[in-house]
Amino acid sequence: MARKHFGTDGIRGRVGVPPMSADFVLRLGRAAGRVLAPKSGGRVLIGKDTRISGYMFESALEAGFAAAGVGVRLLGPMPTPGIAYLTRAFRADAGVVISASHNPFDDNGIKFFSREGKKLPDEVELQIEAELEQPFGTVASASLGKAERIDDAAGRYIEFCKSTVPFGLNLRGMKIALDCAHGAAYQVAPAVLAELGATVHAIGVRPDGLNINDGFGSTAPRALQETVIEHDCDVGIALDGDGDRLVMADRRGELVDGDELTFIIACARKDAGELKGPVVGTLMSNLGLAQALAQRGIGFERAMVGDRHVLALLEEKGGVIGGESSGHIICLDRTTTGDGIVAALQVLARISASGRLLGELRGGMQKYPQKLVNVRTERKVDLGSAAVAAEVAAVERALGQTGRVLLRASGTEPVVRVMVEGQDEREVEQHAQRIAEAVRLAAAGA
Repeated sequence: MARKHFGTDGIRGRVGVPPMSADFVLRLGRAAGRVLAPKSGGRVLIGKDTRISGYMFESALEAGFAAAGVGVRLLGPMPTPGIAYLTRAFRADAGVVISASHNPFDDNGIKFFSREGKKLPDEVELQIEAELEQPFGTVASASLGKAERIDDAAGRYIEFCKSTVPFGLNLRGMKIALDCAHGAAYQVAPAVLAELGATVHAIGVRPDGLNINDGFGSTAPRALQETVIEHDCDVGIALDGDGDRLVMADRRGELVDGDELTFIIACARKDAGELKGPVVGTLMSNLGLAQALAQRGIGFERAMVGDRHVLALLEEKGGVIGGESSGHIICLDRTTTGDGIVAALQVLARISASGRLLGELRGGMQKYPQKLVNVRTERKVDLGSAAVAAEVAAVERALGQTGRVLLRASGTEPVVRVMVEGQDEREVEQHAQRIAEAVRLAAAGA
């Protein structure tokens, strides 16, 4: 059964336009309450990022859950992985996140965590969608859910983050540039680093409801790079709007992406004798990551794009470290979902223990030149058509064993993504444009 509302990461869209309208979210709250907390006395946690629309959707969800007889605990602004952790810590039936991650402020979204702090499986999302089709009803007045605000949520999550690194870790003397994207981590991330002893130069920590991800954060890292240089920092950390995505910068301001960070953390676990199973990346992970891990005797598996697929393959293969190039990094031996703060702490612990700079640690992995071309289409494209297949085959022959070609239709927008990797940057560019043109012609019906 195809999902009607849920996408690859919950429900997301433009504020005021269904499904991200107040009336829909009201009904979503009731439906989710019926599915996720069907027993009397059930309760859920609700957290959000800093978008102005979060107030509206928080109220709508609260009313919907109350109508289903489910109690609500409000966390306020809190990183997505913090809500996952607190859901487990409070033994709640579910956790709810109001966020559109790295999107601009006029988008928003709703995603759910199970009582174990994990994203919902497809079958549970389908149950919620089925419940949405039922008439809206309200339990008897005596059974309505109540709401309360949790005042110490931030402090609890800060302590959890610190617990994921060795007790003896002391960042005293380390200068860290930190960009919180004016998002959900603007309070907790600076506190975590400061309490571990670091000198923190924080930017992106003045949210006004409209400026989340606007020129700041992991998807706009120039501000971080400039801050690293300006304050002569040892390292830079940039999170996205909901705190589950991470990029870093070395002391020269050069970016270190998710593939490189995954490599650094995996090597640290192997050296400590703590690495289990293969490292899991995605179809978009750089070929250099697979090769660098192989040179160190570490297995590597590719999942479909999306952190939920990375998590599923980690669990299937018994692995503990996985990540995406975009910076979603999962340390399954520390937490249940991708966590930007926790991942950054693992890298900082490696820097501290090894006495090596971030730029040196990333040097163990040589990235292949990679070109991604997004081909916008107005209709579905047959990526297996003879013309497209012929171009792909020709490029693959030219690349041999030292490159890759990947074509995939986006799950969130009307584009086909063409990715080519190889050893020569100029050739990679030419090959990518060659395949993209074949896709454009196929889309036009030529």
